[in-house]
Amino acid sequence: MNKILTVRLLAMISIIIALMAVPFATGYGGGWQERVGRLWQAALGGNTSTEIVPSQKHNDRFLASAASGGNANDHESVRGEGGKFPVDVRRPSGPPVIELKEGDWPGRTGAVSCSTCHSLRPANMGIRQPADLRAFHQGMPFRHGTLACYGCHNPADADTLRFADGAAVAYTDVMQLCGQCHSKQFQAYQRGDHGGMTGYWDLSRGPRQRNNCVDCHDPHVPKFPDMIPTFKAHDRFLQSKSYHE
Repeated sequence: MNKILTVRLLAMISIIIALMAVPFATGYGGGWQERVGRLWQAALGGNTSTEIVPSQKHNDRFLASAASGGNANDHESVRGEGGKFPVDVRRPSGPPVIELKEGDWPGRTGAVSCSTCHSLRPANMGIRQPADLRAFHQGMPFRHGTLACYGCHNPADADTLRFADGAAVAYTDVMQLCGQCHSKQFQAYQRGDHGGMTGYWDLSRGPRQRNNCVDCHDPHVPKFPDMIPTFKAHDRFLQSKSYHE
């Protein structure tokens, strides 16, 4: 038992040394978090590498409504090596739909896709803000850098998005579109450093579910609003109560 504890202690000391040295060696930009994570897993005898595999469709869990900002979501199964349980990556199940009310143009009610209206007339590439519109999306909040509507939406097909080179991208692959500009965050997401998740780190104990970009970020206003936490932070290792007052 003492021998095992000694080996683990030496492993932890090696990790601390690596944690201090790697940022200087890589300039804090070469994936040092990933390397340190691998060292931790090696010390604990684990393996966290993953491989994306095809999965069957799941039933929609949320009502797809462009008006409320929600999207129906499917899951993409990811299998962790050595784990009995999968990692499900949430993603939209398809293009958004909007619920029309009586009196809305084009004179019908019910759930309709974007192309129901946008296919009736040519795209106006001069529209840059919802306020420029004469009808419908005028009140939609929009603050996304210098982007205009058709920076992401496909003017040739309203039910798809588009990359900067004009190539169409399905709504189900919206994360690829986000990664086109937000490459740092996209790479961090692939390493597991960015993006929320629920479930188990240890896939031998249970499954894990990872969020999609649009689960947390509104594509039209991606910046989180400033907020004050409801409860003050508490450090259980600090003895002084005055720190929290």
